[in-house]
Parts: sequence; C-alpha cells; structure tokens
Amino acid sequence: MNRKEKVLRHINKNGHGVEIGPSHSPVAPKKEGYKVHIIDHMSREQLIAKYKDHHVNLENIEEVDFVWRGENYSELTGKDKYYDWIIASHVIEHTPDLLGFLNDCDTILKDDGVISLAVPDKRYCFDHYRPITGISQIIDSHFQKTIIHTPGTVAEYYLNVVSKAGNIAWDSSATGRYNFVHSLEDALQGMKSALNKNAYLDVHAWCFVPHSFRLIVHDLFRLGLIPFQEVGFFQTEGCEFYVTLGRNGQGINRSRLELLNIIESEIKDKVSLQQ
Repeated sequence: MNRKEKVLRHINKNGHGVEIGPSHSPVAPKKEGYKVHIIDHMSREQLIAKYKDHHVNLENIEEVDFVWRGENYSELTGKDKYYDWIIASHVIEHTPDLLGFLNDCDTILKDDGVISLAVPDKRYCFDHYRPITGISQIIDSHFQKTIIHTPGTVAEYYLNVVSKAGNIAWDSSATGRYNFVHSLEDALQGMKSALNKNAYLDVHAWCFVPHSFRLIVHDLFRLGLIPFQEVGFFQTEGCEFYVTLGRNGQGINRSRLELLNIIESEIKDKVSLQQ
C-alpha cells in the first residue's frame, strides 16, 4: 500500500469528512470526489501566497471552508457529531494541547467515525535528537489549558532541530552528516516571543516513535481522558507512521510492558519491528 492508501484505509469515501491543515498536499481532495470540508489556518489565497516560492503545485491547494482562529471545531463548523472521518497529516505534533485536539475532533465526529493521522517519526526527521514525549507533558498541557507552545518547548525545538545531508526529513537508508538548523539566537528570540508576546510559534511540541505514540493513546484512553482507541496502524515508511483512531477501535493487542520494550528498541533503532 502506498502512503495515500494507508491514510485512507479506514475512510469511507461516500461519507462526509474533514481534512485539517492539508495546505498544498490534501490526501482526500474535493476534485477526486471526496465530500470534504477543509480546515486550515489561512484562506486558499493566503496559502497560495505563502507557498508560491516553495516549488509546490499551488493548484493542489483546496478551497478552505473554515479558517481556524483558535475556536473549537464544533463552533467553527457549526456541526456536532456530523462527520464520518477526519484526516490530519502532520498536524497533531504541532498542537499545544494534544489531548484537547483529540477531544475537539470527537465533538464533530459521529460516534462510529474515525480520525486518520500521519505522524512524523522523530528518528527520521529534524526532531532526531529531541527526547520522545512522555504522557505527563500531554496531560499537564491539557489541564493547564495551554494554547501556545511554552518557552521551554520553543527552546528545546530551536536548540536541537537538525538536518541530515541537508534534508529535514529522510528514511532509514539515508546517510550523511547531521547539522543544526537554528542558532542559539533563534532559541533566545523564540523564547522571548513565547514569553513576552504570547506568540504562537509553529514548532513541534511532541516527538514520537511509532509505539510511544501508540502507548500514549492506549494510556489516555485507559485513564478516561480520550474516547478513542486504535483502529489501525502502519509502521514507519519514509519519515512517518500512520494511526487511525475511533470510538469503536479495538486498541492494541500487546501489554504495556511489551510496548515499553518495543519503544526501547525503536529508540535504539536496532531492530525491524512487526505490527
């Protein structure tokens, strides 16, 4: 299966859906017959202006139905328990409140709906040297009602982001040297912006390997903090892995100890793991 097939594996094309933040690369575009609403942080015209010098196909940018300004999704869309599916590719790692994001998605999903996620694997992208995210940070950010990235998150990002052979994402076969992307001054300025200007900076708040993300979802559900369990999972290909969640998901057929051992192996990057 290719990338698109994995993201769409549990998506009903005949249903109504939402794609969050597709920018110039939608997975389920309207022109292919998907009954989809687009949520993004800019209008189509603004996205075209943003990406005009990025050597991407601007024609792929969808008409944006809802420009998000921080409100919850049911308020933004005017719909409650309406959609059959949500697609969010490389979105969840940007959210200041990951737990709140998932619960916000739940407000607009039907009870049998699914959310399909493509998530960067920190081993194969610019987060390579950053520590994996623990559940404490995710829970704390939610109950502290975090709406922008903290100065600490911003500092960690700018101090540790790297490229490999000049690329900010790669696959397991890639070779070449790692180099820092940002300077100490960037980190200082970023911290000041977050601290003094209350500014949202577009950084990755959360870093995962595949099974660390799977375990976090498992634990959040068991703790009663989200309504979702895992519906489907595809191991990392390139720089990302794929997880589909839903209220009717069956979860993971592994113990927590098994998952922790797999995570340890993934971090060491020593073995090729099966689903």
